[in-house]
Amino acid sequence: MSEQDLDDLKRELREFARARDWEQFHSPKNLSMALSVEAGELVEHFQWVTEEQSTRLDAEKHAAVASEMADIFIFLLRLADRLEVNLMEATRHKITLNHQRYPEDKVKGSSKKYNEYK
Repeated sequence: MSEQDLDDLKRELREFARARDWEQFHSPKNLSMALSVEAGELVEHFQWVTEEQSTRLDAEKHAAVASEMADIFIFLLRLADRLEVNLMEATRHKITLNHQRYPEDKVKGSSKKYNEYK
């Protein structure tokens, strides 16, 4: 997905919200809360299944999970739009930071947080 694709989606979502007079509800606080709720709804689909089962979703469950992921993405894009965050740039920066925090030779096969490495 290109930066232009993200910008186009943000514009489409902004227009959707404005046409319905929803901008008043789309504060960063409300959008971040909605994002959290949608993430919880995604987690519900994996609650009580094994690791193996979580990788083999039937078509109906897969569609439901995809829908929740789309909701998360929509709220994330709305939040980025409202806060004027360039997600591509922020993600590239975060990847660079993660390379520094998690050098391959130190972390391979470990799930520790970066500040737990000596």
